[in-house]
Amino acid sequence: MFTYHRFTIGIMLSIGSVLLLMAAAVESKQDIVSVQLATVYDNQDIQSYLVSEKYDGIRAIWKNGELRTRKGNLIHAPGWFIQDLPDIWLDGELWYKRNDFEYVASTVSKHRAIDSEWRKIKYMVFDAPNTDAPFHLRAASYSALLHELDISHVVPVEQLRIDTNDALAGLLQSYTGNGAEGLMIHKADALFIRGRSNNLLKLKKHEDAEAVVLKHIQGKGKYSNSLGSMLVKYRNAQSKTIQFKIGTGFSDEERNNPPPIGSTVTFRYFGYTKGGVPKFASFMRIRNEL
Repeated sequence: MFTYHRFTIGIMLSIGSVLLLMAAAVESKQDIVSVQLATVYDNQDIQSYLVSEKYDGIRAIWKNGELRTRKGNLIHAPGWFIQDLPDIWLDGELWYKRNDFEYVASTVSKHRAIDSEWRKIKYMVFDAPNTDAPFHLRAASYSALLHELDISHVVPVEQLRIDTNDALAGLLQSYTGNGAEGLMIHKADALFIRGRSNNLLKLKKHEDAEAVVLKHIQGKGKYSNSLGSMLVKYRNAQSKTIQFKIGTGFSDEERNNPPPIGSTVTFRYFGYTKGGVPKFASFMRIRNEL
């Protein structure tokens, strides 16, 4: 049995004070994709962090009146989807529901938005970046502002205070048992910094990584006329380049039309062998290039 209590706003913030708090968020367009990136949770003291669900969608940054991916590509959202978004920098995930990344990727990648598809998409906002406020104040600010604006498809992500690491494990089990991808763990007093750091952590029941496809290996038996496995190249946690095979996780369609040589794929794994090779590697998908 795990316990947690909700992160609440000690003092109700008015819209005016929220905007003042976030004024530092107005930056030039070339910085639009300068986002924070997560490292893997490694038993840090959870009392210093705020915890939220990890949403398996498309990262989306709202800034300077545009919605863009992490790579800086413009997202062609319908006008109604973005017209009421506030004039501040927001970071979040375009998301439909648990275990349906493919729907979001298909919808968001279209250069001509299909209104009926976008009606199912929500913008799950988990930060309002600026360089002057610690994360717990940024969380209070975006929560107050978005609740005040009350836009049905724009959802402020709830941040939780967790008392113990055992309680965190219980929360992970509860979320993933109901289909969630995992948890995000953000240091409460951390200022916004660009790039990867231990201020932002991810926690899942399995890890995932990316590798480059080097070779297709023909299958045997049932798969004698299709892909059996593929040889990939991967840089492990010790920055050593490893080559290994991935032979599971493919649908029949993917075995008949495998990821192209040279493409980057995402795979899941459960720890490493002594030689640094990912254990029980399983194909997930071709990396989304948005």
